[in-house]
Amino acid sequence: MTFSISDSGLNALVDEVIASGTTVIAPALVKLSAGERREYQKIGSAQKMALTGAIVSNSLKPFIMPPSVPLFRYTRAKAAVSLEPATGKAQAAVVIGAQACDIAALEIVDRVMDWDYHDEVWFERRKATTVISLACTQADASCFCTAVGSGPDHPRGSDIQLLRKKGGYLARALTESGKAFCSKYGSHFEKAGDDADRDPLIKETREKVETNLKIDLGAIRSFLTRNFEHELWNDFGLRCHGCGACAFACPTCHCFDIVDEPEGITHGVRRRNWDTCQTAKFTVHASGHNPRKDQNSRIRQRVMHKFQIYPERFGDVLCTGCGRCVRVCAGGMNLLEILKVLDKSAEAKS
Repeated sequence: MTFSISDSGLNALVDEVIASGTTVIAPALVKLSAGERREYQKIGSAQKMALTGAIVSNSLKPFIMPPSVPLFRYTRAKAAVSLEPATGKAQAAVVIGAQACDIAALEIVDRVMDWDYHDEVWFERRKATTVISLACTQADASCFCTAVGSGPDHPRGSDIQLLRKKGGYLARALTESGKAFCSKYGSHFEKAGDDADRDPLIKETREKVETNLKIDLGAIRSFLTRNFEHELWNDFGLRCHGCGACAFACPTCHCFDIVDEPEGITHGVRRRNWDTCQTAKFTVHASGHNPRKDQNSRIRQRVMHKFQIYPERFGDVLCTGCGRCVRVCAGGMNLLEILKVLDKSAEAKS
C-alpha cells in the first residue's frame, strides 16, 4: 500500500501525533562546540526534525532498551519479601525518519529477546512503537550495510517506509501497524500509484556503500568456526582498549547486567544495565577466574558473536553495517578492515 505525503503534510502529521500525547522520536540537530550532529531525540514539534544531513550519530536502542531500566521493586518485612512492577505500561511512540540500519537492528534483537525467554520489558516497548523509516541518501566510508544483506532503502523492520521525492515523500505501509497508522492519519496522505520518481540519490548511496566493503559472509563464518585460536586475534587485541564504546554505540549489541540496588534497609530496586563483553570484568567468576583474561579473547568474542555464533543460531548476522563502532573507536579498530582480513584469510584457506 503506497501513499504520497508532502513536506508540509509530514510536518502537520508529526505535530498532530505529538498533540495526541504520543511520544515522537526523530533525528534532530545537536549543537556542538565544533559544529553540529544529528541524533535521535524525543522531539516536541516537527520543526525540531532534521531528516536530512549527516548520518545519525546514535542508534534507536536506548529508546527500546534504556541504558538502565528498573525491572521491579522489592520490600522486606521480616522473612517475607514482596515484589511490585517498577514501571507502568509502555507509552505509545512513533519513530520518524529512522535509518535502515537502525530499524533492521530492532528486528535482529527481537530474536534474542524471544529466544529462550520472552522479554516482556523489551517487547512491551516494541509493540507500543510504530517505526517510520526514511531511505538513506547519504553514506560515509564507515557504512557497510550492503555487505551484511541490507541497504540504504531496505524496508526490514519498517512499519512505514518513506522514500524521498520532489516536494515530499512516498510512504509505503508495510505492516498492519503501518496501515492502521496511515488510516488513522489519512487526511495527511494521498494515494500514489508507483515509486518511479524516488530520489536518485538512493541509488547513488547504495553504490557508494557497496564500494566500501564486499565480503563472503558464509566464508567468514566458516573461517571463524575453524580458527578459534588463530594468531589474527593477537593482532586485533593489541589495538583494542576494551572500553566498550563500540558496544554502546552498536544498535544490535544487547549484553546487560542485573543488579539489586538497596534504597533503604528494607527496600530497593532490581535494575537491568547495559554491559559489554569487551570489558575485563564482564566474565570474571566469583572465584576470580576469568575465561576471557585478555583483550585478544574479548575482541574475538565480539567478532565471533556477530558473524559466527548468532548466525548459527538464527541464520542471520548480528550486525547491520551502520559503522558506528568504527566512528567511535578511540583505538582505531575498524570492523571493515577486520572483515576484509577475515575474508581474505578465508579465501586463502579455501
